[in-house]
Amino acid sequence: MKRILAGAAALAVLASGASGARANDSVAEMGAGGLVFVHTPDIRMESEDLFISEQKVEVRYSYLNMSDQRRTVEVAFPMPDVTIDEDTAITLPSQDPYNLMNFTTLADGRPAPAKVEQHAVFKGRDRTAELRSLGVPLAPHLESTVAALDRLPKAVGQRFVAQGLVVVDEYDAGKGMEHHLSPRWTLKTTYHWTQVFEPHRRIEIIHRYTPAVGASVMAYLSWPHGEAREVRKERAQYCADDGFMAALRKGVAERAPKDGGIAWSQTTISYILTTGANWRDPIGRFRLVVDKGAPQNLVSFCGENVRQISPTTFEMVKTNFVPRRNLDILIAKPVLNGG
Repeated sequence: MKRILAGAAALAVLASGASGARANDSVAEMGAGGLVFVHTPDIRMESEDLFISEQKVEVRYSYLNMSDQRRTVEVAFPMPDVTIDEDTAITLPSQDPYNLMNFTTLADGRPAPAKVEQHAVFKGRDRTAELRSLGVPLAPHLESTVAALDRLPKAVGQRFVAQGLVVVDEYDAGKGMEHHLSPRWTLKTTYHWTQVFEPHRRIEIIHRYTPAVGASVMAYLSWPHGEAREVRKERAQYCADDGFMAALRKGVAERAPKDGGIAWSQTTISYILTTGANWRDPIGRFRLVVDKGAPQNLVSFCGENVRQISPTTFEMVKTNFVPRRNLDILIAKPVLNGG
């Protein structure tokens, strides 16, 4: 795996962040606990063309039913987890409690409305039924979720705080000190629909959505006092090589020479690739294009034989591709005033 440095400019903003992107199609079946992803021996993903930017994700698939029989299967598209914490801001483009990222699907040019399966999970335990019974929306980022938590009976709220399921958020917005319950569970969302695959026929499926983007005011990798273990972890996640780290340090020296200054902010985008391995055979042709947004930005992600095809875009093409890891993208942008 190779880290990709997007652009020669050292001025870029890097922010440490959370997840926020989409995922590969996978064949699924409805199980007792919800959607279960299964391997299908008959349907081959011939190609996947994936474009990712902060504003848009578009993925085009071409499938071929290799069998002599019509196959009707439940196809699922898992979304990245959504968790709210104190350190990371996640930008979600929609206040829709179910379609958080304006997700749409076309199958051979025709809309394919998807159903949604959602679960609220905390410390490995599914809390969906409990929250719904209390009238609490599952999407943790919604104002309506916080409002519903604030309306809970005092004893229930105290129990949730003791469990860590929620925390007390205190602030003064100009009207005196306010106290609100802020959710800390993880929202897991999967879109799924029934798809017919005719024998020996290709079908094109297109997904489009606005990604959830993780953001942080300062790039952790550019902080001179970053904990070594955490630095190693982030470098491995985004394949941030020595060249990328040198560019970050150069930006710090130029724009924030004083200790504590902020030279970079960071946004992150994630995409679930590994479910592409559930189809028959490897992906015949996989093409990834990542757009870093502006020429002065930097971008780092794990890939092989990546080439720059425009001032802001980078391309990777693989044949007979079996995804072994999911895709995490880090975009660094310059903070011109040095914090």
